[in-house]
Amino acid sequence: MATLSFEKALEDLEKIVEKLEKGGFSLSESLALFEKGVKLARFLREELEKAEKKVEILLKDEKGEVKEKPFELGKEEAAPSKEKKEEEEEEESPEPEKDEDLPF
Repeated sequence: MATLSFEKALEDLEKIVEKLEKGGFSLSESLALFEKGVKLARFLREELEKAEKKVEILLKDEKGEVKEKPFELGKEEAAPSKEKKEEEEEEESPEPEKDEDLPF
């Protein structure tokens, strides 16, 4: 599995899951598919852990400490427009009625 790419392993795992969900295999065939799926899942987890360690190394500051930085989306995706915020606020909390609006 060392020569297997993350993307190919993920694709293979998805195919195995689909096959197992459909069924129709003998017990031994199902177990073989399940075993291969477990191996692929372990490989994928290890690859993700390696990537996480690389990211931590890249985020270390000059003192060797990891600075946590929140993931930020682009300006357009992260912050809704002022008009949209106002619309959302209006929907969430309608203005209270004034005394003169009440029928009694």
